[in-house]
Amino acid sequence: MASLDPLLDKDGVRLTVDDAIATVTLTNPAKRNAQSPALWRALAEAGRSVPGSVRVVVLRAEGKSFSAGLNRQMFTPEGIEGEPSFIDLARRDDAALDATIAEYQEAFTWWRRNDIVSVAAVQGHAVGAGFQLALACDLRVVADDVQFAMLETSLGLVPDLTGTHPLVSLVGYGRALEICLTGRFVQAEEAQRIGLANLAVPADQLDDTVRDLVAALVSAPRDAVVETKALLRGADGRDYEEQRAAERAAQARRLRDLAGVAE
Repeated sequence: MASLDPLLDKDGVRLTVDDAIATVTLTNPAKRNAQSPALWRALAEAGRSVPGSVRVVVLRAEGKSFSAGLNRQMFTPEGIEGEPSFIDLARRDDAALDATIAEYQEAFTWWRRNDIVSVAAVQGHAVGAGFQLALACDLRVVADDVQFAMLETSLGLVPDLTGTHPLVSLVGYGRALEICLTGRFVQAEEAQRIGLANLAVPADQLDDTVRDLVAALVSAPRDAVVETKALLRGADGRDYEEQRAAERAAQARRLRDLAGVAE
C-alpha cells in the first residue's frame, strides 16, 4: 500500500486510507503489540474515522507478533498508570463494571459492520485479546508461523472481547471449548483446516496474499457485497424459511436497484 498520511496514529494504532481500502496497523512491535485500554480506545476511534468510501479494512501488525494479548501490567495491583486496575474494576458495582467492559469491547465490534469487509493479516503470536482481535474480522489470512491461543480461562478469566461468538461459529462448540479451556496453541495448518483461517501462506507471502484478496473483494459491486454480508451474518439467527425470505427481500432490492426503479 502506498505511503499515506495517517488519519490516526496514537497509542499503538495507525489508520491509513487509500481510496476504497483502509489499513489499521498495530504499531508497538517492541511490546509485541500488547493491548491496553488506551489501544482499545484508539481502535474504536479508528472505526469511527473510517470514511464512508472505504470498502475493505485490513488489520495488520508490525513486528514478529500480531498481538501477544493483554499488557501484563493490567494484572498487577497497581495496573497501568491512568487506567483502572483489575482490582479497581472488581470493586465497581455491576452497572459500572458492565459499562467499562462494554467500552473495551467497542474496539472489537465495528469490524463486522455490513458496509465494510475486514481482513486480518496475522503473523506470529495472536494470543488472548490478540486472538479475539483477529476473530473480530470477517476474514483471516495467516502466516505459517502463526500461533493462536485463548489464555483467559487459564488466568481465571473468560474471553470477553467479543471472541466467543465468532470462535464457536467458525470451529463449533466442542473445539472452541477445548481451545479455550486448554489454552493450547493453534498453528497455521490446523487454523486453516478447522476454519479459523481462510488462507495460510509462508510469512514472506502474507502481504502479497492479502493484497490479492483485497483486490478480489473490491472488484464486486459494493451494494451486492453489503447485501450478501448482511444475509450471511444474519443466517445464524434465522431458521431456513426466515433465511429464504431474507434472500428474496435482498434480491428484490438488488433487482430494483439494477433496473433503476428503486424507491
